[in-house]
Amino acid sequence: QVQLVESGGGLVQAGGSLRLSCAASGRTFSSYAMGWFRQAPGKEREFVAAISWSGGSTYYADSVKGRFTISRDNAKNTVYLQMNSLKPEDTAVYYCAAGPLPGSSWSMYFYWGQGTQVTVSS
Repeated sequence: QVQLVESGGGLVQAGGSLRLSCAASGRTFSSYAMGWFRQAPGKEREFVAAISWSGGSTYYADSVKGRFTISRDNAKNTVYLQMNSLKPEDTAVYYCAAGPLPGSSWSMYFYWGQGTQVTVSS
């Protein structure tokens, strides 16, 4: 069992930056791939980024490639999402998730956090 808690969301102006953190409980964190997803009001949950258990492989949605960076610190049981050059269309609730393999489908992930709100003003 893995419990995930996101933090770091907030209100930022367009062009600004935020860093989201996702702290995991449990001793098996390092064996899981981690992903970030987001959901805007009235829209489906969408893939943002994923990272393998070792951190050696990362994957991004085209909409965030070059602006967002996913990373992890297995010693701290934490995964991060550094978000730069934020746009109003990045506004959403951001969720972290844990699963056996990194991927872009939400169905690949077993455990989910409660989400953190990111709002980008124009």
